[in-house]
Amino acid sequence: MTDADTGPGPVVVDADAATPVDLQRLRDLSHLLDDSIRVPGTDYRIGIEPLIGLLPVVGDAVGVAISAYVLAVAARSGVPRATVARVAFVLWLDAVVGSVPLVGDLFDAYWKANLRATHLLEARLADPPSVAADRRYLRRLAVVAVALTLAVVAVLVALAWWLVTALG
Repeated sequence: MTDADTGPGPVVVDADAATPVDLQRLRDLSHLLDDSIRVPGTDYRIGIEPLIGLLPVVGDAVGVAISAYVLAVAARSGVPRATVARVAFVLWLDAVVGSVPLVGDLFDAYWKANLRATHLLEARLADPPSVAADRRYLRRLAVVAVALTLAVVAVLVALAWWLVTALG
């Protein structure tokens, strides 16, 4: 592939020498946490993370600690910051929604954040020029985040206004 094939210049992923070992650890950990137990009578698999999450506070803290490791490997692997941001978003969403009792555990069983983050990281390392997809994703994510923020602010303002007039 020449420079002309990749645009202004090839994207070089400057992976740490430990990256292959880290990726294998992430694969193993992701499998254990998100895909290691087959649900009897189905082909669906869950991991131990939703089960650990059933423990109030402690289970969620364990999940966040593991996510910190996944994010550290992503940052150290040399992938573009946009990819690290995508991994961080996947893990953040898992932590926020996963912290809701019971519903969060069902979400953990469905979302499988560790597998998603590992697949994102592996895909970017396997195809460095596709960093443009990360940038498009981040632009869309920014628009959604601004819209959600405005919606939450509007609801809070409406509640505050209602409270002020009710106490009036």
